Amino acid sequence: MKMNDYINLIKASAQYIRDIAGSEAPVAGIVLGSGLGRLGDSIKDPVVIPYRDIPGFPVSTAVGHKGNFIIGTLGGRRVIAMQGRFHYYEGYPMQMVTIGVRVMKVLGIEYLFVSNAAGGCNPDFRVGDLVVIKDHINMFPNPLVGPNMEEFGPRFPDMTCVYDKELRELAEKVASDMGVSLRSGVYFGSTGPTYETPAEVRFYRTVGADLLGMSTIPEVIVARHCGLRVFGMSVVTNESNADTDAETLNSGDSVVVQADRAAAVMTELFTRIIAEL
Repeated sequence: MKMNDYINLIKASAQYIRDIAGSEAPVAGIVLGSGLGRLGDSIKDPVVIPYRDIPGFPVSTAVGHKGNFIIGTLGGRRVIAMQGRFHYYEGYPMQMVTIGVRVMKVLGIEYLFVSNAAGGCNPDFRVGDLVVIKDHINMFPNPLVGPNMEEFGPRFPDMTCVYDKELRELAEKVASDMGVSLRSGVYFGSTGPTYETPAEVRFYRTVGADLLGMSTIPEVIVARHCGLRVFGMSVVTNESNADTDAETLNSGDSVVVQADRAAAVMTELFTRIIAEL
């Protein structure tokens, strides 16, 4: 899509949402990954806008992604949540994979909260662990390739501290108050849609990966380009297999089941963090 057409689609989508949900700007945007859409059910006084109703907007096809914008109140603050995201493996170009972040930026968000279901590349991680993302390794095509969108951000955005240090510290404090234990790790993002081979798991671990997934990083890069402060969290939904002889098999359905079990704790954690912004 030509740049001018893309920018017009972003602005038209934002205006469509604004016309339905009102002009009050949300303070935070939330992207909900596989099986984690139930956080949207905790948003008070919700206005639900299906992606399919927005002219020209993409539609989620992944398992566990409902495909709605939800605008309302969480932790006493105005928020907008994406109940389902878009993936490169679905066949969408990076413009469409990341369009939701830019739409939320136009609507006025200052913070972006991203969540996902991920494989535990770190052998110490267990299914159900909540992991604060402290950094990432990107193996996707960079979503900023092409003409720079000057009205959103600079040509070469700095990526030294992608995941906001103050938000990570706030998460640790809130989790401690809740009596919840958090882990911290590096998220490795690749295109999918295949799960990793044992040899790939061993390689990714060697280069510093703690978590393996197929999303999130393109959205985060665009968020940082837009000047948003980012907080990321993964739910470990399967333990990645580094042994060729072991029959540890992964499936999309089991990922959704495990994510759903952790969703209640993550919902409370996000709610309390947003309340303190």
